[in-house]
Amino acid sequence: MDFLKKLRRFDAYPKTLEDVRIQTLGGGTISILSMIIISLLFWLELLNYLTPNVTEELFVDTSRSPNIEIQFDLSIPRVACDFLALDAMDSSGDQHLQISHNVFKRALDLNGNPIEEAKKEDISLTSKNETTEIATRNKTEDYCGSCYGAKDGCCNTCEEVRQAYREKRWAIDNMDIIEQCKEEKFSDKIKSAFTQGCQIYGNLFVSRVSGSFHVAPGKSFSINHVHVHDVQPFSSTEFNMTHHIRHLTFGASIDSETHNPLKDFDGVTVEGSTMFQYHIKIVPTSYVRKDGSVILSNQFSVTKHQKVVSLMTGESGMPGIFFQYELSPLMVKYTERERSFGHFLTNVCAIVGGVYTVAGLVDTFLYHSIKLIQKKMELGKLH
Repeated sequence: MDFLKKLRRFDAYPKTLEDVRIQTLGGGTISILSMIIISLLFWLELLNYLTPNVTEELFVDTSRSPNIEIQFDLSIPRVACDFLALDAMDSSGDQHLQISHNVFKRALDLNGNPIEEAKKEDISLTSKNETTEIATRNKTEDYCGSCYGAKDGCCNTCEEVRQAYREKRWAIDNMDIIEQCKEEKFSDKIKSAFTQGCQIYGNLFVSRVSGSFHVAPGKSFSINHVHVHDVQPFSSTEFNMTHHIRHLTFGASIDSETHNPLKDFDGVTVEGSTMFQYHIKIVPTSYVRKDGSVILSNQFSVTKHQKVVSLMTGESGMPGIFFQYELSPLMVKYTERERSFGHFLTNVCAIVGGVYTVAGLVDTFLYHSIKLIQKKMELGKLH
């Protein structure tokens, strides 16, 4: 009994008698507000505790990944798919001939609605000899189409005739007079050139070096190691390359605002034929989750530029959408870590104690202020 009496002296929370307690309307209001504030702050602190703590490190990239995956989805609403070509090049300007890809084209109407099933795109260059062999397999052995004065020999497809005219640097004024083009219904394709749109989407696996890829009008080919586009029978200034980028990413998806900064971006042609350029700086990124799994991806920043291509203005170039990317030698590493439970309890105690103390000070101030005013009113000293 003596021990219990001594222990009672350490009570830091002495209780008052029920008869001397005074409960006020203001005190009840402050108590309810305090409970709401405590509950809200506790919920926010709980959410913060359940969210992993992500630390960031920066170091030299020593990874040995040979390839980089480019994922994209863009639409050009004013040019048909038959008159758009996708090409990828490395930093030296040479086109990637053996490239792993999964790229599709889908025809759209002028409102952006699909009108055909998506078709896989062949983005590799086809040499002249390969084209001839393909054409020969598609014709009978005795067939020999005319090249219409462009060269001696046979031109068995519309593409071979156009190739011969390219080599001569001649223009084809009327595609209807070419027998091979009639068979391939090239005239019908010309009529729909500017009455349809095109969605191009998929992914490319390219070498892990600086490079570029672009979408431009016309059939792409190489003459004397120079990459050019044939837009015949149109002029390059007739192509409106207004476009919408649904997404453009490099590598696996990660939770970062800089992983896809071009999401839902619109490039609009204001006047004439426009060349859109996107200069991209890629930063390799490693994301380590709490369970130890690692996601290798890339973040990037982008600088946008566009110019009107016209002989009248003297601006060189061609209409199209050009993406040029460079790789940074540095890597960013994000690591998820669980937050300390002890830190969580400390913050909860601080919230409860802090709000309770402040609310008590406010209640005391209001109580004594009101009591003082009432006393002055009774004495008639309040004016």
